[in-house]
Amino acid sequence: MAPTLWPLRCGVILAGGEGKRVRPLICKLLGVDLPKQYVSFIGTRSMLQHAFCRAERLMPKERIFTVVARDHFKYPEVRRQIDGRLPHTVVCQPTNRETGPGILLPLMHLFKHYPNSTVAVFPSDHFVLQEELFANYVRQAFEAVERHPAKIVFLGVKPTDPEIEYGYILPDNQDADAALPVRSVKVFLEKPEPQIVSQIIALGALWNTMVMVFRTEILLHLISLSAPDLYRSFQRIFQALGSSRESWTMERVYEGLEPMDFSKDLLEGLDVYSRNQLSVVAMEGVFWSDWGSENRILSVLERLKRLDRASGVFSRDMDPLSAAMEASL
Repeated sequence: MAPTLWPLRCGVILAGGEGKRVRPLICKLLGVDLPKQYVSFIGTRSMLQHAFCRAERLMPKERIFTVVARDHFKYPEVRRQIDGRLPHTVVCQPTNRETGPGILLPLMHLFKHYPNSTVAVFPSDHFVLQEELFANYVRQAFEAVERHPAKIVFLGVKPTDPEIEYGYILPDNQDADAALPVRSVKVFLEKPEPQIVSQIIALGALWNTMVMVFRTEILLHLISLSAPDLYRSFQRIFQALGSSRESWTMERVYEGLEPMDFSKDLLEGLDVYSRNQLSVVAMEGVFWSDWGSENRILSVLERLKRLDRASGVFSRDMDPLSAAMEASL
């Protein structure tokens, strides 16, 4: 493949989680046993399919890499949803080792195909109401990274309540780009203690959506400094990609991997120099929710008039756009 002079925009969709906390709710409401990202809560598309559409507003599907767990393919519905993706873009983990390895593995494949790339990461279990406005913010993050290639830009949301299960980003409110709404990051806090949450919100902290944009080699270099053992393990996988050793190497690496949370274990521990590379864009006018708990899912469905919790009635026949027009958010 001939190298490109201008960085290609690529995407990574994180779909390797099991969603065990919300499985009982999914079984109760929908009568299916599936990881949440493959479930259609509203309309006819699953959360993963919404993530595909979100990413495809910004780049072609051949440059969107999706990481899934091997165990997911035992479900016919998962195979149906993945069948339409290009084979080289579906990256299968032997087992889920949380978001650190979950981001690194598809990056190895992406870097092999598109070494001169700028990447946006999209979790597949998030609900986003204003899709086009959300895409515009991701475009702004791409533009910021293309102007300042050493930057890693996160998308944040102004909190509406002191949610203790979210990660928080405290930006430097005095530091703003004159052309783009990008601010430096002071602190990352993943699931802070309840007594701290209200304090950091008062200081201007944002919810961390884990949507981020970066040059591939920049993030890999940062990981090589902050988690050198993890980086070396995935370098072994990178060297084996496309060879007869690929499957064997991946199995051996994952056997020795400890779970590692990208935010908690990597971002929180960055030194001051490395943290200076991190920036955040605050999204305004975008309703966003991480559907990692039953309460959050039920709350949003109720606000969209898709659920009567008292009677246990669940409706999903309306397209999300129509539901959004009826909802007062």
